[in-house]
Amino acid sequence: MTNGYIPRPDGDFDAWQANFITYAGNNAAALGLNLVTDIPPLTTAQGAWNTDRAAHTTAQMVAESARIAKDGSRTTLEAAIRELVRRLQASSDVDDAERLALGITVRDKTPTPVGAPLTRPVVSIDSGQRLQHTLSFADESTPTRKAKPDGVRGAQIWVKIGDPAPADPSELTYLGTDTRTPYLTTFDGSDANKVAHYMLRWESTKGEPGPWSETASATVGA
Repeated sequence: MTNGYIPRPDGDFDAWQANFITYAGNNAAALGLNLVTDIPPLTTAQGAWNTDRAAHTTAQMVAESARIAKDGSRTTLEAAIRELVRRLQASSDVDDAERLALGITVRDKTPTPVGAPLTRPVVSIDSGQRLQHTLSFADESTPTRKAKPDGVRGAQIWVKIGDPAPADPSELTYLGTDTRTPYLTTFDGSDANKVAHYMLRWESTKGEPGPWSETASATVGA
């Protein structure tokens, strides 16, 4: 186990050992050391350390230079391969079996079936404008992003105006399907000071609806 007073990094250790051996040699008598038997083993070991450390430093420099050269060669080779692959992928002479043998991308020609959405929109409402609500929506799996889930065309937006909040989606009125957040709802003056209750659900590109969101409610400003 390394003694705690000996620095672990090689650079710190090198400065420390040089000071230790110099001081011990210059003050051998005061320290009760024998210049003939105590100091020479230190200087011999120090000489080997200096030689091997220098060789290690040189080897590291050579290795770093070799790594840089290797990385450069790989970049050049990859560029040449990618250029050829572009030509092969565009060629009618190359079939999928040959692509597989080459280890390059074999395009999936079978469309992935689109099913009903599995996640729900999360909704926030800006009710700061008179007789207007601005609805912002995102997916519950990525609430900080505006992107819709894969295979989703847009969000169906439904509303019930007036309390109580809807106990069932059958109480809702369909407003529209918005393909991009946010969605602006405008009201008649007769709706001022009423509470609008919204429920949303995703609609797939094939028109299949997903599960309903939680109810989001806000008062219509007068």
